[in-house]
Amino acid sequence: MMGMSNEQVLDFNNSIIAEFRANGGVMPETSLMHGNPTLLLTSIGAKSGRELTSPLSYANDNDGWIIMASAGGSEKTPSWAYNLRANPEVTIELLDETFAATATETHMADRDHAFAVMTTALPRFAEYQDRVERVIPLFRITRR
Repeated sequence: MMGMSNEQVLDFNNSIIAEFRANGGVMPETSLMHGNPTLLLTSIGAKSGRELTSPLSYANDNDGWIIMASAGGSEKTPSWAYNLRANPEVTIELLDETFAATATETHMADRDHAFAVMTTALPRFAEYQDRVERVIPLFRITRR
């Protein structure tokens, strides 16, 4: 995330994960993520092979969910995006449910659709794309 060290990002993520799990997936008013639809994505590290969990904002899209590898508007693509490209089979925690899912990176017209869905639900994500040179990856999550 923009302006944070790797250690700060891990600490921030761990606090959000703990809040999420302690509150059945509903972010409390005291949380920095309050008001954001939030899910937990557990993927397998592309290099490490370890399970890694990331709290992410999402947008509903028909029978799936859209997530955006924005890293808070950073020029650097978050590591979880590389993990999904290498290992698209993931576990999702959404509210109080945990299930197996598949992550598919969107491209071309599908990416345009996913971007519109994401930025309609969460307008600040359009600002993230506006401030970076890279094309921010978007992934569609579908239940397995």
